[in-house]
Amino acid sequence: MEVMKRECEHGWRSRRRSRALVASVAGAVVLGGILVLRPWDGGDAPPPAPGPAALARSAVTTGVPAALGDLTVLIGDRETHLRAHPLDGVSWAVLGTAYVERGRRTADTANWPKAEKALRTSLKVGAERDPQALEGMAALAVARRDFPAAKKWGESAVKAAPKRWTAHAVLIDAYTGLGDHEAVGRALDKLMELRPDSPAVGARAAAVYRDRGWRADAEARILDAAAAAGAPAERAAYLEQAGRLAFERGDRQEALRFFQEAMRTDPDQRAAQAGQGRVLAALGRTTDALSAYQAALAKRPLPRYALELGELYESLGLGQAARVQYDLLRERVRAAGAAGGDEELVLGRFEADHGDPASAVRRLRAEWGRQPGIAVADALGWALHRTGEHEEALEFATIATDGEQGGGVRSALYVFHRGVIEKELERYGPARRHLREALMINPYFSPLRAPEAKRALAELGEPSVQDPPV
Repeated sequence: MEVMKRECEHGWRSRRRSRALVASVAGAVVLGGILVLRPWDGGDAPPPAPGPAALARSAVTTGVPAALGDLTVLIGDRETHLRAHPLDGVSWAVLGTAYVERGRRTADTANWPKAEKALRTSLKVGAERDPQALEGMAALAVARRDFPAAKKWGESAVKAAPKRWTAHAVLIDAYTGLGDHEAVGRALDKLMELRPDSPAVGARAAAVYRDRGWRADAEARILDAAAAAGAPAERAAYLEQAGRLAFERGDRQEALRFFQEAMRTDPDQRAAQAGQGRVLAALGRTTDALSAYQAALAKRPLPRYALELGELYESLGLGQAARVQYDLLRERVRAAGAAGGDEELVLGRFEADHGDPASAVRRLRAEWGRQPGIAVADALGWALHRTGEHEEALEFATIATDGEQGGGVRSALYVFHRGVIEKELERYGPARRHLREALMINPYFSPLRAPEAKRALAELGEPSVQDPPV
């Protein structure tokens, strides 16, 4: 009821801001370029604009997305500087943080060992408790999906500099991955106390609100952040986040507009390109969808994109093409593991549906024991269902979808999983309700699973008036 009330009260505001943002974003990008300049003192010539290295350094040290080209310049600049000044701990921290951001933008896991080496060198030759280096280690752990380590490093950064807002921001990611929803709330409260007007903070708040099921509030926050962002790369990241929110509620056209605008604003915004693939597939434009996914994977080969593209091929009856993507997924998971990363969640999801469900259960049980986030609860519940352990499966599916247990996010996939498990357990009333809810949240949530949800509902039929309520 609380979620529905928020939807009604705030939905109009989100839609109004959405229309205004889409209509004015092109002009706002130009403004964003001006905002990064220092004030002109009225002399004969304005001061020069900051160069790429300065722009990237400002971004990576203030917790906002950086342009990929600027990052490359910054990395080269700091590497050159450190060859002459190897004891400059601050520059080592900047270099390490830049490697983390480049690895995040490109999914090139070769950046992660370089980042760790640079950040540990900073802690060795510079200040032992340098908050920037500690925060960089936390961000690296988040990129590797090592949330216990992210919590350790992030809390150390906060202890070293309690008013450093970016350290609280990275802790939100760590606590989310650990399923510690109370800690997420505390970190967000502190973040908004320290920097209430920052677009980056607004984007973080939007992500938390989305996880709580406060969809209208999340949309309002992310649209405000996109409108106020100061540089194209930052603005594009928030537009991509807005596109994901729009698609999650089944608004294909608005999601496509956001993803397209994100790509126009920053052509290196590959998450938006993969988002285009997702939406184009839902619109039935399969050729365009395949091209978008392929282009995104060529520049940012994330395992989850390979899984999505493989499932799209499978939905089209192209089994061999799907297997190529599944092989790429396994290869990328191995590469991440070699670089200290953890892609067990996406591998478990893949194995549950397309490989060895028993292997998925083993992997995901271990993942749940180490970092029990909501996404892991959903994946483990589904894997247990696929191995026939339906009672235990429902326990985890309930965690993933029950707001009182932290699963407040309105995910069509999670609710679909719960409905199918309940159907298998002959709990037909709840099954019917959850399958309908999944299709109400987003009728296009998966090219494979959305049709399956419709078939399952058809098999259940309408409830008998003679049957007692379940």
